[in-house]
Amino acid sequence: MRVLVVEDETPVAAAVKRGLEGEGYAVDIAATGGDGLWLARENPYDAIILDIMLPELTGYDVCAALRAEGNWTPILMLTAKDGDLDEARALNTGADDFLRKPFSFVVLVARVRAMMRRGTSERPTIMETGALRLDPASHRCWRNEQEVRLTAREFAVLEFLLRRPGDLIAKSAILENVWDFNFDGDPNIVEVYVRHLRRKLGADTIETVRGAGYRLATGER
Repeated sequence: MRVLVVEDETPVAAAVKRGLEGEGYAVDIAATGGDGLWLARENPYDAIILDIMLPELTGYDVCAALRAEGNWTPILMLTAKDGDLDEARALNTGADDFLRKPFSFVVLVARVRAMMRRGTSERPTIMETGALRLDPASHRCWRNEQEVRLTAREFAVLEFLLRRPGDLIAKSAILENVWDFNFDGDPNIVEVYVRHLRRKLGADTIETVRGAGYRLATGER
């Protein structure tokens, strides 16, 4: 297994490299965001450990560039900053996991192994099917490149359908995932929000299969 460590603090990079090699991994080191991005493009890594604050390019920049290019190598981001916003931004940029410094090496290795088990399957930050495009991080939606304003609940219903495009999804599944298991209101609330979405996105966007559920259309633009 080959791991890329992008870290500008030499003692941290050296310690991580030494520890990972002791676990049997082959390790490459980059001290700048630019070098890290170049290495990640040129070599097939099984995982990338990526600091956020780097010279030339930030970890956010490196992660976003790789994901935009279709590179889904698992990424664990590191930061010395303490704040939920950094973690949220890292995950929204496309990172698989996040770890604050100082960290336990045992935890770092466990998280790297967990990422590798999940593999390199595509996990796009922007969801698309047919004419629809959805950005869960910014809660923005477009149809045929025209932005559409959605309420939080409308967005949640559409995101759930968009995660399974073309599949028939029962009303009960939407209730359980968009509302919750304990929802005791009128289950027809789902139909209300489906009507709202059709009005905003087009009547052909969501198909009703009577007595079975709903299906998101996947037609081409």
